[in-house]
Amino acid sequence: MRKLLQVLLGLTLCYTGVLHLTSQRLEFQAQVPSWLPLDPDFVVIASGIVEIILGIALLTLWKFRKQVGIATAIFFLLIFPGNVWQYIDGIDAFGLDTDTERGVRLLFQPVLALWALWSTGSILKKPAN
Repeated sequence: MRKLLQVLLGLTLCYTGVLHLTSQRLEFQAQVPSWLPLDPDFVVIASGIVEIILGIALLTLWKFRKQVGIATAIFFLLIFPGNVWQYIDGIDAFGLDTDTERGVRLLFQPVLALWALWSTGSILKKPAN
């Protein structure tokens, strides 16, 4: 089950990374906090590339799966301020046009970090018998 969820997360990251670089680029730019001293387009492109790299790593680097899981969880924590910003500022993006919808998405980000850690065996691994 862990490997299946790792593969699913890898595919999801590759997909969303491609969306960062193509059809959803403006939607992702809306989530970049205005206090961040970087060009929003640069942030979206860079985070998309990182997502693709992490996705490929989850799909291929089985020997380093724990390290990749930790790196992926850290990535999810680093982009968390964008989700907070979207909620606080009431930014409509990705069809999230209510505070409730944005709040649910906000709460899902830590779940993604835990998913990365659990699916790669970085945390909560069953003890060997």
